[in-house]
Amino acid sequence: MGTAAVVKAYADIRAALAVLNTEVDGCGSDPFSVVDPLAGLADGCLDILAGAREVEAGFAGLKAKAAVKYAESASVVAGPDVPVQAQEMAVAAEVGCVLALGPRAASSFLATSHALMSSLPRTFAGLQAGTLSWSHAVVMADEAASLDTAGSAALEAHFLDPEAPDSAKGCPVGQLPAHRFRVKARTWRERHHAESIEKRHAKGVADRRVEFRPDQDGMAWLSACLPAAQALAGWNRLTAVARSLQGPEESRTMSQLRADKFADAILGSSSSSSSGSGSGSGNRTSSGRGASVTDAIDEADGGDGDTGARDSAGVNGRAGREDVSSPIRAQVLVTVPVFSLMGLADEPAMLDGYGPIPPSMARDLVANGAGSFYRVLVDPRDGAPLEIGRKSYRVTGAMRAWLRMRDGKCPFPGCSNNSLDNDADHILNSLDNDADHILAWAKGGTTGISNLGQPCPKHHKLRHSTGWKPTRATKNEPPGWISPAGRHYPSEHQDWEPPKRPRQLVPQLNPAQRAISGCTDLVVGGFSLGEACLDGILHPPSA
Repeated sequence: MGTAAVVKAYADIRAALAVLNTEVDGCGSDPFSVVDPLAGLADGCLDILAGAREVEAGFAGLKAKAAVKYAESASVVAGPDVPVQAQEMAVAAEVGCVLALGPRAASSFLATSHALMSSLPRTFAGLQAGTLSWSHAVVMADEAASLDTAGSAALEAHFLDPEAPDSAKGCPVGQLPAHRFRVKARTWRERHHAESIEKRHAKGVADRRVEFRPDQDGMAWLSACLPAAQALAGWNRLTAVARSLQGPEESRTMSQLRADKFADAILGSSSSSSSGSGSGSGNRTSSGRGASVTDAIDEADGGDGDTGARDSAGVNGRAGREDVSSPIRAQVLVTVPVFSLMGLADEPAMLDGYGPIPPSMARDLVANGAGSFYRVLVDPRDGAPLEIGRKSYRVTGAMRAWLRMRDGKCPFPGCSNNSLDNDADHILNSLDNDADHILAWAKGGTTGISNLGQPCPKHHKLRHSTGWKPTRATKNEPPGWISPAGRHYPSEHQDWEPPKRPRQLVPQLNPAQRAISGCTDLVVGGFSLGEACLDGILHPPSA
């Protein structure tokens, strides 16, 4: 059949597309619903969108497979006399012309395709089945690029094998937007990379830089690659300053205010009065000492709880009406494994809004910036915080901190709005009313972690102005959402992992114990890691 079969297959696909277009136009032979044609069409369009996503993924897998097969065949046809680099350039040029891609995009496409076909079989299978998009496949290939064979297999198994011992929980990878999957995949990679995060971070610090890129319409991008703590503290501080300037007489948006204050800081002069679009505030930056990273860390809001296997250094600073040059304390939340904090282990800490950071960076932030800790007891078996609660209507500072740890960001599907980037006053106030009680207090809802959510202002408003509703939450799982169309979208869960004990603190096991030491939290012979951790926490040795 050969070419004839290909021609016929694509003719059938085009015919199917014509049928689907007719259905979307509402001109099909049978309506989606006889009782309510309009509502039926709306639901039918969602079904068509879902089907199109699966077919697009299948086509992406087909393109990758065809590109790799072409590259292999073309290499054989060219013969051994053609230099490898020249042959790769020739293949990329041909594929680029066929797909209307530039040389760099074509090379990137081929590299990802080769990775999928050679070392990422689960990802490729997901593409073919339509459960993963090409964007998800690119993320997987990017994050696996620096891992060895075993590491790549473990990364795939964690996210794509439900039967894996440590499989990812919550919303399936294919239902996450690719940018959210990148965050989770990067977090896993940082924790499980064969090379120490301290060594990799040292290389990254040596490569820090500022880059300039022209853009359209007389604009340009100025970006900096910095240690994560500096970058996030700077972003949070710009946000706090910009928010403090908002008011009835301020016409600039948050994005414009951030940009103006950023320009003020690096240029050492006031650009806000001329950069704003019709701003009536005319705020100017006065000279003064710039804030350091430690200036960006403030005292935690709330301190009740108990000590556990991880400590969280938190801030909930409130910015006054000050300019960038004044030492405003922006918001930073760092969760540190206690053994890493003590310098006994090399396990990464978690910087809220970014992900894993070297323990040395976390120790520096804690030693030089955090005014206090609030301590949270976590489950030593999986690293998740244990439930706390309160029977009164008012939400405590500890609960607010707990929500930040549980959700990590706004729990609405695909939203990346970090909890600490929200308006501090909004968080403080909104959690005290029915807006963030999943089941309203007036309807019998309790003020416990399992009945609280913390949507960002945009999705907070969406909940109360449209038919979107949150579903039940638990102590470790944020709420999912039900759309006005009645479709359920599960929540994205935090990737909790049990804290790792320093090697010198792990008990020596006899052969019988060692044979089953992989069992979670239980070793024959009377040793239980969970019980040992809890006993050490609840009954610390006397000084």
